Amino acid sequence: MTTTKGGWDLPISERELTSLTREMEQAHRETLPLLHASAVDLTDEIRSRRAAADGGAGAFDAGRRRFLFGTGGAAAALVLAACSSSTSDSKSSASPSASATSGSAAAAGQYTGDLKVVALATALENQAVGAYQAALDAATAGKLGTVPPAVANFITTAMAQHADHAKAWNAVLTGAGKPAITNVPLSNQAEVTAALGKATDVGSVAKLALQLEDQAAQTYLFATYNVTSPAGIATAATIAPVEAMHAAILNYVLGQYPVPNDFLPVDKAASPSLLTV
Repeated sequence: MTTTKGGWDLPISERELTSLTREMEQAHRETLPLLHASAVDLTDEIRSRRAAADGGAGAFDAGRRRFLFGTGGAAAALVLAACSSSTSDSKSSASPSASATSGSAAAAGQYTGDLKVVALATALENQAVGAYQAALDAATAGKLGTVPPAVANFITTAMAQHADHAKAWNAVLTGAGKPAITNVPLSNQAEVTAALGKATDVGSVAKLALQLEDQAAQTYLFATYNVTSPAGIATAATIAPVEAMHAAILNYVLGQYPVPNDFLPVDKAASPSLLTV
């Protein structure tokens, strides 16, 4: 256990946290080829649907083949996401009650159908990147007390993985002729930013990060049975296990053993109504 000057204790050793972060990065790297392939298939499906709507033929064979190949990833998403459940009963501070913030796309409501889910996923990934970056900035400014190097390493690694996910989703948006989302067009962003600004130690930042990671993992799980596109399902199922690993590690950081659930709830999943574009 590491005790910081700010009075917060790291419940596990830095060696353990470093090992968990290394395993998380390995899992992320292993998913990247399938993530990129399924994202390409999703773009092709969207283009095919548009061509079909315009009187063209359009086939989804590539996406269906990729989806069949990726069903193992979907099963892994269900298993690993279950491991992100914590024993905490606290409610997420990332509720949709805050005032809306503007997104990088100009016109409201331009993302429809499966593209709205893609836009939501992109915004959530950007939100996580921003939250982790804010935590690093606060740590550098000395606002969080002493931050163990292993914690800083986890934050940096998780932030880079969220950036990779956002890049993949944005490639789908631009490939479908829509603007990329480069900021956080979510109505709860002001509340998340305010909560980060009030954080005074690593523990409070970890609690907020866990809420965001639980939200992301459950949103991807929700997408696997609400998105109509096979390639969209495969893409969400590929990312979900990595988000679940983030959440599981944060549970350890908070001293909460991540007890597995037979069925992961989706009560914390973000609704597309959070989007302000």
